[in-house]
Amino acid sequence: MRTIARAIATLLLSVAVANSTLAQSKATGGPTPSPEGAKVYFVDLKDGAVIGSPTTIHFGLRGMGVAPAGSDKANSGHHHLLIDAELPPLDEPIPNDPNHMHFGGGQTEVDLALTPGPHTLQLLLGDRNHIPHSPPVMSELIHVTVADAASAPSPTAAATAASSPPAAPAATGARHSSPPDAKTYIVSPVDGAAVPLTLQVQFGLDNMVVVRAGVDMPNSGHHHLLIDAPLPPLDEPIPNDENHLHFGAGQTEATITLTPGKHTLQLLLGDANHMPHIPPVFSKPITIFAGEAPQQKTCKLGETLDPSGACTPRVAAPAANGRPLPRHIESNHPSHRGGAPFETPMHRTARQKLAPSSPAAPDAAPAFNDLRPCQPGMHSESFPNPNGYRCVPN
Repeated sequence: MRTIARAIATLLLSVAVANSTLAQSKATGGPTPSPEGAKVYFVDLKDGAVIGSPTTIHFGLRGMGVAPAGSDKANSGHHHLLIDAELPPLDEPIPNDPNHMHFGGGQTEVDLALTPGPHTLQLLLGDRNHIPHSPPVMSELIHVTVADAASAPSPTAAATAASSPPAAPAATGARHSSPPDAKTYIVSPVDGAAVPLTLQVQFGLDNMVVVRAGVDMPNSGHHHLLIDAPLPPLDEPIPNDENHLHFGAGQTEATITLTPGKHTLQLLLGDANHMPHIPPVFSKPITIFAGEAPQQKTCKLGETLDPSGACTPRVAAPAANGRPLPRHIESNHPSHRGGAPFETPMHRTARQKLAPSSPAAPDAAPAFNDLRPCQPGMHSESFPNPNGYRCVPN
């Protein structure tokens, strides 16, 4: 009996230790702390709800603030929506895929389109680096069913349909107007800039006020950032996807992550209902180069780029014994380089004939502005690229 009792006690102790370890692992996230009592939740969606597709889902946060990814504000984070997925490791960056939707722009809502049938949804807050806090801030896992009919009511509409009369079709005049000289623009980065893959975009707005989505105030709106996308139809709600980022919380900046290469950015202002104004307020599109150098400007023959990137006349070659140096050996003159380790025999002979009294300087390590010999019919000139020069026609 004592042996059996001891075995049972050992088993119970093992289970208790395992449960304690599991609870500790669930309560431990990344290095960013969350305040006591912080809570994230679905505002208008309950467990067991039947929804349509698409359906607008609103995210709620209590005891903390919503900030874009990359923002180092205390007691803040941004939302991630887990769709038909278990909780990921809570001490690592949250995955970014169709089952783990990131809202790094600080969005607090999404127009969610799901296939008909049952689904699970859960919110998980991430810090500036998309890592859950300690302790993690997550909602309860809820179950929803997407109806087959595309006209199924949204959670908000279903709750108010019984008490509200049918709404009349919105007339064109119901859209909000924009004041004269209203202007939105991208403060940073500038057009043509080379930027890192993760960068901060700052928004500017003149003659209007930035407010949250849903706030029906004259001469106001909120920003939408178009990434590699043309302007959408200006008489319809602005799309909400990875190429059309909504900033319905009234943000005036966002941290975004791009793939390497060339991208376009453009701002479009939306009213309380995410509709463009009349007339629409949008910025000029800019081009940026993520993770690579911008395309170099090409100057005309006889010009070169100065440090500011402007084309200026190329300085004439220095004279030797009263005669200008031939263009194809300008770079090999001792006054330029202090030695010519890259000269051809023909260039060396020509230089010695032109300046026989010039002593040969010792060879030196090539510097950024050292010029190199080019093919016949071409000459080299200083150019700000990794080689330090380029070959152009004579």
